[in-house]
Amino acid sequence: MVGQGPVVSKAHPNLERKAIRLLCNANLSEGYVPIKDASLPEINLIGGIFSSKLGGKPANQRTRLAFFAGGDHGPVRPILFKYWEGKDDDILVFKKLPKKYSYHDLMKSSKYCICPGGYEVNSPRIVEAIYNECVPVILADGFVLPFSDVLDWNAFSLHLPEKDIPNLKLILSEIPNNRYEEMHANVKQIQRHFLLTDPSKRYDALHMILHSIWLRRLNMKLH
Repeated sequence: MVGQGPVVSKAHPNLERKAIRLLCNANLSEGYVPIKDASLPEINLIGGIFSSKLGGKPANQRTRLAFFAGGDHGPVRPILFKYWEGKDDDILVFKKLPKKYSYHDLMKSSKYCICPGGYEVNSPRIVEAIYNECVPVILADGFVLPFSDVLDWNAFSLHLPEKDIPNLKLILSEIPNNRYEEMHANVKQIQRHFLLTDPSKRYDALHMILHSIWLRRLNMKLH
């Protein structure tokens, strides 16, 4: 189940209460239950093909503080645009990316990639940031992050309260450089857990998803 999973599963009480639901929209405010539901990453397969253009500039060559480009929808993004669209050269925020820029090149040259919730708490930008070795800054209250049973998201990302959006530059600028470099290195380390490979490889996204299901199966009771 993806975006409408929480809504669809309410149609039958056993689906909502007893099934292991695999949800991209893993939102605590919409009935996500961490002990039995599994949070899935959103992976954008352009044209149905997995991008092989992984990586980006080294940490010491990323000159831009933060970047985001995306549509104006959901409750969080209008706030982000209000405070940061066209306001600061260190934090590039666009509703529509100007033609002079490359989306992935900006990710590959920025220290932090802003990942606000849209219609859902989840966003493909989180995985895109990881692919481009850009530290994700997640702005989505109530979002249970994928694979958080085994991955320490604090080691390679920032999950900030939505109320901190007006203070984004201050918060990011005050992170010590050695802390940023550590998070950047950790993004590279965990990248393999978000890759879709054919054939599947050990510890890739498919293995992580199956492991998430297995952990929840231990919490479930067969009837």
